[in-house]
Amino acid sequence: MNKIITVGREFGSGGRELGRRLSEILGFAYYDREIIEEIAKRTSLSAQYIQHIAEQKPVIPFPIHTGRTFWAVIPDYNQNVQQEQHSIIREMASKSSCVIVGRCADYILRDENPFRLFVYSDMQSKLARCRKNESADYEAGASLTDKELTKRIEHIDKSRADYYNFYTGQKWGSRENYDLCINTGRYSDFKALAEAVAKIYSC
Repeated sequence: MNKIITVGREFGSGGRELGRRLSEILGFAYYDREIIEEIAKRTSLSAQYIQHIAEQKPVIPFPIHTGRTFWAVIPDYNQNVQQEQHSIIREMASKSSCVIVGRCADYILRDENPFRLFVYSDMQSKLARCRKNESADYEAGASLTDKELTKRIEHIDKSRADYYNFYTGQKWGSRENYDLCINTGRYSDFKALAEAVAKIYSC
């Protein structure tokens, strides 16, 4: 059976970097944006649009009450993206041992008994990381004031929480849903941190 590590993370916490380094140390495949790109190949939607809706809680136009059950009408594009995402994540996990970042992978693959990480940090550390990192992941955080950047980080984290809570029925970031929660605020050497996590995982 393939070994699977899933990584949930707060924005600016460095969860993506930790996941990538962990995959390199363990020799596992690494999946993150690759999932979005694969969904784009299988649908008529652009990768940018998929990224926009992939971590957004669906807008529910109205509930339909039938007997004792409430049915919600969800836009077709949300359903299509979610169906493709579920299929792709399961396919990727079936191919080889892997590290998967975000996308509710911990819940989707719950029957495969993944090792579930959640990465978080204090706001000051997240602000510093966003300003230091010039990649597209942080979208020019250096050009924003502390107040503006803090608001952006909080908005993204709220969107991730709403999305995760909606699709899993679990609480995003709640310790009972993960095997290891890591506060990266005190760490700057992510290679050493990943090595430590790899040792814990291998125990």
